[in-house]
Amino acid sequence: MRRVTYSMGVSLDGYITGPDGTLDWTAPDEEVFRFWIDEIRGVDVHVMGRRLYETMLYWETADRDPTLGDAGREWTALWKPLPKVVFSTTLSAVEGNARLAAAGLAAEIERLGGEPGEGEIAIGGATLAAEAAALGLIDEYRAVVYPVLLGGGTPFFPRGERRVDLDLVESRTLSPRVVYLRYRVVR
Repeated sequence: MRRVTYSMGVSLDGYITGPDGTLDWTAPDEEVFRFWIDEIRGVDVHVMGRRLYETMLYWETADRDPTLGDAGREWTALWKPLPKVVFSTTLSAVEGNARLAAAGLAAEIERLGGEPGEGEIAIGGATLAAEAAALGLIDEYRAVVYPVLLGGGTPFFPRGERRVDLDLVESRTLSPRVVYLRYRVVR
């Protein structure tokens, strides 16, 4: 079965958004953007919640923006054709190469894992990732750590869940201010 990964930008104190829901502190520099481009190349399908889906809708038409740089165009060329599965109880339709989930998270992950392909199943969004973590579906946690303390907001890791032991697989500095940590779940 293909690996299920959860990868997002996170503040040093563990949040993916601030108390006001903003992400402005995660604006990537060229080196960090290049990292995200390289990471998405290894993904066969992206599973996400409604909020992340709506945030990422920009990239469905970003290639029409004449001010978009080369890295943005490269990301868009990879993102648009990437299959996406959106979990939402409020959306009735989605755009681009996306579909609404037809089953529960565990069933969708099992179905996707059984499809042909070598790439990862990426989970995006803290709420969906918390559900996946509670079900024991996540194989790797990948944190791109930014040097900011937010003091609250949406946590990267679910709170009050079970203990999960991790092995450090990789760590590296992406830019003078940002660190990447990749952990594999010990099974």
